[in-house]
Amino acid sequence: MASSRNHQGAHGIGQAEEQLNAQAQAAQEIQGTNEVDQSVLAAANQSDSELDEIFERESE
Repeated sequence: MASSRNHQGAHGIGQAEEQLNAQAQAAQEIQGTNEVDQSVLAAANQSDSELDEIFERESE
């Protein structure tokens, strides 16, 4: 039963994330983005991070 509850919780979180993303996108379309927003989005979408570089060095 617990796994069912965990699955439901994960599904609910996914729905909440989708809703928040939709709201953020709508706000962006209405208000536009500022420099801070753009830098946060760029950092969030960056594929490599300093942590990735550390892991790569450790695995060599």
